Amino acid sequence: MHFYKYQGTGNDFVIVDNREGKYHELSQETIHKICDRRFGVGGDGFMLLNNKEGYDFEMVYYNADGRLGTMCGNGGRCIVKFAYDMGIRRSEYKFWAVDGEHIATIQKGIVSLKMSNVSTIQQFEDHVILNTGSPHYVKQVTNLKEMNVFEEGRKIRYSDTFKKEGINVNFVEPINNHSLACKNIRTRRGR
Repeated sequence: MHFYKYQGTGNDFVIVDNREGKYHELSQETIHKICDRRFGVGGDGFMLLNNKEGYDFEMVYYNADGRLGTMCGNGGRCIVKFAYDMGIRRSEYKFWAVDGEHIATIQKGIVSLKMSNVSTIQQFEDHVILNTGSPHYVKQVTNLKEMNVFEEGRKIRYSDTFKKEGINVNFVEPINNHSLACKNIRTRRGR
């Protein structure tokens, strides 16, 4: 198997060009082994670049545990660059992912990706939950720079509420009336 390794904003992915359909039958166990950081290639996720009629390509995303995942924005940006590197050259990309159609561009080496519009926001006492193609838990905090985002994110991710399906955890701190500082941890299944 020829694979490639890409990273976007710190998330790394194993990507395979599957336009010839050689890798449709990979098992969950195989993908999990590939993503294992000790015994495999290592990655936050595994993606297939597939053909899709009416689109430039299809993105099929798997979490590190080998299960099909929800849309991943960093993964989406990486697979657009991978498509470009594999010879799919466009001024604007239209591709299909698990949550539907996405549009992306590459300008001066920067990949921009339009995520799904957020249609609902669930508001709770100290956080909100929204879906951008994958679920996000967003909590406003103070002293974000000193916060152990990984540990705090894991506590939320592995709580009884989110343990089964997982959720991305985001911590935000207002900088001024127009800007937020944000740190997040991708803590979906298998993480």
